[in-house]
Amino acid sequence: METVKNILLGALLSLFAAALLLFPAEASGAARDALVLCLRSVLPSLFPFFVLSSLLVSLGAADVFTHALRPIMRPLFGLSGAGALSLALGLIGGYPVGARTTVELYRGKTLTKSEAERLLGFCNNAGPGFILGVCGGTALQSARAGVYLCLVHAASAVLCGVLLCRAFPMCDKSRVPERAARSARMERSVPRSRAAAFTGSVRDSFAAVWSVCGFVVIFAVALRFLTLIMPAGAEDAAWYGALLGAVELTSGVLTLSADRAGFILCSALLGWGGLSVHAQTLSVLENSDLSAKRYFLGKAMQAALSVPLAWGVARLLY
Repeated sequence: METVKNILLGALLSLFAAALLLFPAEASGAARDALVLCLRSVLPSLFPFFVLSSLLVSLGAADVFTHALRPIMRPLFGLSGAGALSLALGLIGGYPVGARTTVELYRGKTLTKSEAERLLGFCNNAGPGFILGVCGGTALQSARAGVYLCLVHAASAVLCGVLLCRAFPMCDKSRVPERAARSARMERSVPRSRAAAFTGSVRDSFAAVWSVCGFVVIFAVALRFLTLIMPAGAEDAAWYGALLGAVELTSGVLTLSADRAGFILCSALLGWGGLSVHAQTLSVLENSDLSAKRYFLGKAMQAALSVPLAWGVARLLY
């Protein structure tokens, strides 16, 4: 099995290398457009939330969430209240803020390993800015559709979390060493701790967001090559937008029709996220021992749940 995977990977890389040689103008154009997108959209939107999530975890805000939101998170998902921080920032900040916050909480020993892995399945979501602006305003040409998409997306994430944590539970008998974590923070002086938290958050977040931009660029180039081999007239077919969106979310969404079918497909693509988002998430999980299996299961489940939810809501729009 491993040999087959290596052969397939080698074949894909060889095709990609050949495409770079055969279509250098298209490759450089796609990379240039992606870099512009990163400077105009990805960097300004993600960087502040990366810094915010890192600061909240470093300064102990997770303790506040743990005690305040335990009555909600425990009955719904069987998780500590600290998980609400990942879910909230993920829904507000967009991909991959939720996953990065979860990793920060796990590294800070606020979440156990199985709690973090379950949380990854439903905390990493598209932000309202993208849904309202790109999906609603541009693709579906309706601000009202954008609002309904936000509601469907949030509802599918919560429902996915309930099913993922309750219908497919994980054995988790460990306990979060909150007292030890608080003692470790108290050993440092408050001014120095705050200063170190701020400078460290800015430095690490800047490096992380440029890593995300790197994936945006490479997938933009790959997607440009993919469109070159599409048959004539494919742009008008629903499968074309679904295929592009499964690889790179924004490109797929912008090809959708402004009707009921486009609304439902857009909701499903938002739930899935796209291979580009998955690669960004895997980069966030790097250097941690967290498994991505629950993450992929959760994204597939959220995409499936989004379809009936969107179908019901679409009847109010179209």
